[in-house]
Amino acid sequence: MKNKPKARRISIGKELARSLRWFSPGLGVKRWLLTLLAGITFSAVGLGLLLLDIYRTAPETWWLPVIRVISLQALPRLVRVLIFGSIGIGLILAGIIGLNRSLLVPFLRPGRRLVDQVAEYRRREKGPRVVAIGGGHGLATVLRGMKNHTHNLTAVVAVTDDGGSSGELRRSLGILPPGDMRNCLAALSNDEALLTQLFQYRFSGDNQLEGHSFGNLFISALVDITGSFEEAISESGRVLSVHGRVLPATLHNVHLVADVQLPNLPNEVRVTGESKIPKIGGRVRRVWLEPNDATAFPPVIQAILSADMITIGPGSLYTSLLPNVLVPDLLAAIRSSRALKIFICNIATQIGETQAYNCGDHVRSLEESIGSDLIDIIVCNTSYEADLPDGVQWVMLDEELLSKGRVYCADLLDRERPLHHEASKLAQTLIDLFYERTGPLDREIQ
Repeated sequence: MKNKPKARRISIGKELARSLRWFSPGLGVKRWLLTLLAGITFSAVGLGLLLLDIYRTAPETWWLPVIRVISLQALPRLVRVLIFGSIGIGLILAGIIGLNRSLLVPFLRPGRRLVDQVAEYRRREKGPRVVAIGGGHGLATVLRGMKNHTHNLTAVVAVTDDGGSSGELRRSLGILPPGDMRNCLAALSNDEALLTQLFQYRFSGDNQLEGHSFGNLFISALVDITGSFEEAISESGRVLSVHGRVLPATLHNVHLVADVQLPNLPNEVRVTGESKIPKIGGRVRRVWLEPNDATAFPPVIQAILSADMITIGPGSLYTSLLPNVLVPDLLAAIRSSRALKIFICNIATQIGETQAYNCGDHVRSLEESIGSDLIDIIVCNTSYEADLPDGVQWVMLDEELLSKGRVYCADLLDRERPLHHEASKLAQTLIDLFYERTGPLDREIQ
């Protein structure tokens, strides 16, 4: 029983500390609160002067003694000012908080305090400008983790996909492949419930829709309605309540071509089509785009040049990552950017593309296309505690790469999906590396 008053004092102290968080820098609350207080003060002074004039000039009537009692005339002036000032400020704060809660209740997440959500939103709003380059599920993993640290995200997606639903829509409708765009939009969405599930829903059964995802069809319909692929992606982002942008690397209809060395043939075989390259079963020697002079989407160039951090990977090395940097002016923009540039190495090898590759092999293959002086940090996984499918190996660290001094190693494995990085661990690693190199940004909320 003796501990109850102490526990109550601790609880009141915590509540007071939480309430004072409204006055933390960067929330955008103090300026409007001071504006409101100033307006109420001027109004109160004007009303007080009016009442004072009435009080002094009015004849003695029955209600003047009542006013004297209500206005606490028997007390010293300073005491009365403090009493009425405290009551006024308390009522103002109670009114503001109550009004905000009434207006924001439909948008609050259950179990989360309003001040916590506002602080978190402002922190992300002022987070670093990040450009994530890639395609497929690897890029979606980066976005899913990074959206918890910043709203200033730009995903740059390869447009060479020609398989599955995306490939069929690309051939039949003449649009850019929507599949990787759809995955990135879903990863960035703040609505993780029904709407995102609907966007990722894939039709099954013996009919013409079999294999198509609802999101792909939705984007295709928006292309027809809006008249442009980029506008369709932008409108899809609004539907999914996305903070950030998903942009195609180029708006040109490009195809991926590769020279592949097969085990039993002396000469290399030329393969056209992203979906065909992994299936041929050889060692990829070289990849390029046709046409090879496609220009980058201008907003991509702008995002890269203004970025604080640029990430490349994870993802299929030859069919997801390289198709982006093979766009000449996109690569030139990366070179010109002053951002921290990070390559995220895959966790496991990919059948048909990177069999028996270690981390150094991934880096060398990438640098053959982009140059050896572009990447600042190489992020590699160090955990191998899971069973892999047949034919797939861990991407191991090698001594030659470690000796170059720009490798950062960490446990990034997703135990539930051993071929993939865990989104939250990868994002935290990237953010830590960024602030370690650059220091805290002025726009970050502590």
